[in-house]
Amino acid sequence: MADGNTIPTRSFMPASDPLDGKVVLITGATGSFGRRFVTTALRDHNPRKLIVFSRDEAKQFDMQGELAELFDKPKLDKMRFFLGDVRDRERLTLALRGVDIVIHAAALKQVPAAEYNPSECIHTNVLGAENVVWACLSNRVQRVVALSTDKACNPINLYGATKLASDKTFVAANNLSGDIGARFSVVRYGNVVGSRGSVVPFFKRLMERGATSLPITDPRMTRFWITLDQGVAFVLSALEMMRGGEVFVPKIPSMTITDLTEAIAPGVPTRIVGIRPGEKLHEMMISSDDARNTVDLGDRYAIEPDFVEYQRKPFDAPKVAEGFSYSSDLNTEWLDGAGLGRMLAGPND
Repeated sequence: MADGNTIPTRSFMPASDPLDGKVVLITGATGSFGRRFVTTALRDHNPRKLIVFSRDEAKQFDMQGELAELFDKPKLDKMRFFLGDVRDRERLTLALRGVDIVIHAAALKQVPAAEYNPSECIHTNVLGAENVVWACLSNRVQRVVALSTDKACNPINLYGATKLASDKTFVAANNLSGDIGARFSVVRYGNVVGSRGSVVPFFKRLMERGATSLPITDPRMTRFWITLDQGVAFVLSALEMMRGGEVFVPKIPSMTITDLTEAIAPGVPTRIVGIRPGEKLHEMMISSDDARNTVDLGDRYAIEPDFVEYQRKPFDAPKVAEGFSYSSDLNTEWLDGAGLGRMLAGPND
């Protein structure tokens, strides 16, 4: 384990503006990532149009109000809000007319809910991914980045298995693009500090309600951590450097669940409630089997595609060592309480 004071300093910001003059559609855009992506794109970039594609009209209404408080009319005129579900291929195909870039963030993500409702998770995460690919090819979309999760690597739960299937679908889609020239890539990262459903706001809510102890699943548990801003920047930089078919994995720090609780609520005791169905003790983003196709790009790794039947130049970068794996317990970068505090003090708080 590295020095506990190691904190995430990488910004992952792209060198240029990959959104400049482009029409961009984000699926699941009313979620934590989508809202931050749209805000960042309007504030720091120059897209021609931003399209929010999601199925909840109430969240779209709330998002329109939030944006109206932050931006003036010329910025807001770039926004479009499109109701739809990734399960509906016809609706997606209609929404993607004239779109240059797609960011696919829509997914069912709760591990226990997926274990109890497998068909729902499969319909959204797997069949929805296929629908996105189909609609993108039908509309000659040029660049597609799909958001994945550390749970897709060596999955033991249904959510992870569906995201692995989704990843494979997007990687293989490059072989279908032909003269369309569409390119599909995947980004895979860990827990997002401050996102909806994250353990951090959950623990904070418990403390605000007067909890005298915090529930943890296992004191040995570790997780990768990234901020929302880093996640958005990582996707933008992937758009800039993608060649099609690769899975980009950022180099981010790990933290133990006990260090996390101590940082959020110093001195508050914990109680062990046991690992939930489908939950891992440690997460992994690159397995030793993936390592054969993985290169080190400095601030990230890229798992290059196994099967390439399209024009693609491999990355000119060193391969990782034989048997390499990237897991949260074997990481070389670790967060301590001060490091987490700096993350929480940012705009994700």
